[in-house]
Order: sequence, then structure tokens, then C-alpha cells
Amino acid sequence: MQRITEDLTIEAALALFHEQGEDAVEVFSNKGKVMGMLTHADITAAAQGSKLEQRIGEYIGRRAGDIPRVPSANSVNGETLRSVLDALHDGVYITDAQGVTVSVNKAYERITGIRREDIVGKHMSDLVEEGYISKSVSLEVIHEKRPITLVQSIKGDRKIVVSGTPMFDELGYLKYVVTSVRDVTELLLAKHAQDQLEQIKRTREFHSIAEEFGDQEHRIISSTQTKDCYALAKRVATTQAKVLIQGGTGTGKTMMARYIHRCSERAKGPFVELNCAAVPEGLIEAELFGYSSGAFTGASQRGKQGLLDTAHGGTLFLDEIGDLPLSIQVKLLKVIEDSRFFPVGGTELRYADIRLITATHQDLQERIRDGRFREDLYYRISVVPLMLPPLCQRSDEIIPLLRHYLDVFNQRYGRSCRWHLETLELLLAHSWPGNIRELINLTERLVVTTSEDEITPRWLPVNTIPPVATPRSLPNGTLREQVAALERQLIETALQKYGTTRAAAAALGIDQSTLVKKTHRWRYTANTNRKQ
Repeated sequence: MQRITEDLTIEAALALFHEQGEDAVEVFSNKGKVMGMLTHADITAAAQGSKLEQRIGEYIGRRAGDIPRVPSANSVNGETLRSVLDALHDGVYITDAQGVTVSVNKAYERITGIRREDIVGKHMSDLVEEGYISKSVSLEVIHEKRPITLVQSIKGDRKIVVSGTPMFDELGYLKYVVTSVRDVTELLLAKHAQDQLEQIKRTREFHSIAEEFGDQEHRIISSTQTKDCYALAKRVATTQAKVLIQGGTGTGKTMMARYIHRCSERAKGPFVELNCAAVPEGLIEAELFGYSSGAFTGASQRGKQGLLDTAHGGTLFLDEIGDLPLSIQVKLLKVIEDSRFFPVGGTELRYADIRLITATHQDLQERIRDGRFREDLYYRISVVPLMLPPLCQRSDEIIPLLRHYLDVFNQRYGRSCRWHLETLELLLAHSWPGNIRELINLTERLVVTTSEDEITPRWLPVNTIPPVATPRSLPNGTLREQVAALERQLIETALQKYGTTRAAAAALGIDQSTLVKKTHRWRYTANTNRKQ
């Protein structure tokens, strides 16, 4: 549609409206600046008033002049209103019905760093073009005539939550848009302060476990699922019942086994661990049972004690028991039943005084059906099954774990790194497929690779940041329609990624004014479609 400028008459503008079928357009000054919005209802009312020869610029100016302004600070009421606004902790931003900035309070200046004198009297579209803000909620409210909330980027880096509310006069005409502003950082601080209070409360309830275990990690085990699991482990620790710990890789199965050992009557005895998946099948028997002198080629002439001997009087922890070969499963079953075993190549029975704890990340029932695990052994080792949930289901522990291991690696590498609050929010939303082990490795990686003390989101690996949602496919239509849809998709993705129109346009290699015009056109089209 031909651009409507201030010199165009109402009669000519009305003809353009009828020709193009537009519902609302921007009016531009002779200098190319946006003066305001002109709707089909406005131009129709002006035509009915026999003002066909009046210029659009005069009509826009008169209409804006009819709108009452916020009381001046020179009047008593104005001073009172300004004092009330400046006393608010949240920022307040007021525009008139045309999108021209009327006033802001001191809190807005504090939150955004933008001075009142730099923006009062300016149109919101100019502030977007000049890079003060990434997008205007006031213009959205003017277009939609309803309350709208969105996140703005201020000068490319600071993020704020803005909620715009329209104010109408007694005839239903829009008078002002009042926007409340809150700093995202302050919101995150408040949220994390509340989370920390809840964390302290849960930790106190679970403090006995931490005291008995003695390890700092257990002071941050506070989610309901984990707490219940450890409470059950504590009850069975004083017995000789066999325990099978199940859970994904990196969920803390070894930590759980050590806790049971520490709480048992065998706490002063040895805690011996064997990962059944890490030892070759040909060596695991000798590793577990030991061997006698000359048992096989290359064997030591003095023989060697196995882990069953080493763990005598203590606890033997067999991790990844599901990977134990079937031939060894038979011998292990004999040890469980009789507490006796033969070393490899030996003829003399040895006594095994051990507490057996096993763990696996596999479904042993499925391995039994596949013939890869003995059913009788399964029921022997799983007298008390314990299930450790994945870290993504223990969200209460993620941030305490991140802070704990950050302190650990800061001390180890002589750093003074700290988490940025937005970084913690992103990591809290991460799925953590590698569970606690992934969290530990990521924390160490960030401590040794970041060049700054504050770990901001830009240092995070790509796989820890939630992907931007994009349409799965382009709509059906002509080549021109599909190209236009792809163009819009790319621009919207760039705006979401870079925050401001200036940065998004630079990344896409186009003029900022071109990007702004395209986004305005899409908003008008969407608004027209909704009204139809």
C-alpha cells in the first residue's frame, strides 16, 4: 500500500483504505518519522465530518491534542502524582494513545539506566529504532487494545518484564498506555532467595543423614524422592539384608552404597568396589575370587587375594551387576548362599564375611527374560531394592549441587567463579541426561575455561541451552508465499536470539529500518485477521 504521509488529504487516504482493504496504517511525517496510527474507523469518522480536504498531519495533530496529558509537575496534583509514581519500587512507563512517551518514574530510570529526559516526548517506534529497547509493549497494546506482557532487552543486554495496560475514557477511546516494569534480575534474586529458604528448611529436616554420613554432598540431598530413598537405606543399613540400588548412570549409586556402609555395623571395616562392566570377562573371576599359585599362565607364584578376601569384615559393592558374566553369576550365587568360595585354581574353601550391595542402571527383569541374568541370583541380591530417580526429577537439588561443586572446583583451581542467575535458570531447565556426573563435569569445565569470574549464559555449551522453537514446516502455497514465510521465521528467530532489532538486523545483513517495517506489517496483518 502507498505510504500515508502528513501532506495527504483525508479524501485521498480514504480512497487508499478502500482500495487496499487495510484496517490500520502508520502515518509518516515529511522526515520519515512515524507520527501515529490511523485506523479505518478514524478516517471514516473524519470523512463523515465533512473534512475531506483536511491534511492527515493536521488531523493527527488535532486528535493527539484532544488527548489530556498527565498533570504537569508544576501543579499540586502533578507533584502528588509524580511523588506517588517515584515512590513505587516497580518501574512505570506512560505513553499517550499515539505511542508518544509522556512520563516515566525514577524506578524505571534505575532499572533500565535510561534517563527520563532522553525519552519523554519520543515515539516508541523511534526508541526501538535507536536501540533503547528491543520491542515496545506500548505499541502492542495500542494495536491490540488489551493488556500485554512481554520481555524486553534494554540496550542489548539488560532484560526486563513489562506489562502494558490500556486506559480508556468514558466513551471507550484509548487515552494512555500504562506499563509496569520489573527487572528480571531482581525477580530471579527473589526467586532464588525463596528457593534457598526452602532448601534450608528441607536440609534441616534431613540433617541427621548428613551428620552421620559426614560428606558435604549429603547436606544438599533434599528432594522428596531422594530423601525417602535415603531414609529407607538408613533403616536397612543396620541389617544384613542384600540391597540392590537401581538408577541411571551418574545418579549417585556409589554414594548411596557408601552411605549404607557408613550407617552399618561394618562401618569400621573396608568398603571395596568393583565395576563389573569395566573388567574384561577373562579377568573378572580372578579379580573377584583371587587365584592360587600357578593357577594360569602369567599368574603370580605367590597367588593373589580377590576382592572377597579384601572386603572381609566389611562391604563389597558390585556396581553394574547386570554386566556380570553368567559363569560368574553361578559362583557369586554360591558365595551368597554358603558364604564360601574357591579361588581360581585353588582347592581350599575360603570364608567370605561380607555385606553385599549391588547396583545397576539396567532393567534386570528384561535381562532375565533375555537369558542374560539368572533369576535366582536376582532374588538373592534384591531383598531390598532402592530406586534413585534421575536428576531431572530432583530439581530441588540441581542448584545446591551446582553451587557446591563450584566451590569445590574454585578451591581446587584457585578461581573465584560465581553463577549468573540466568545461567542457573537455564541449567535448572536442562534435562541432565548424564545426571550428577554430567553436572560435576560441566561445572569443572566451566571453572577451567571461563575467562571471567561470573559464569554467564554465553559460556554454556550449546547442548545445555533449550533450543528456540521454530515451525516444523513451511505452509503450503506459492513460491513467493513460502519464501515470505521463511523470511518471517528467520527474522523472528533472530529477534528472539539477539534481543534488539539493531542486533538482529546486523546478524541477518539487512537494514534495521527494513526489519522494523516488516515486523510492523506482520503485526497489522495479524490484527486485521483477528478482527475479521
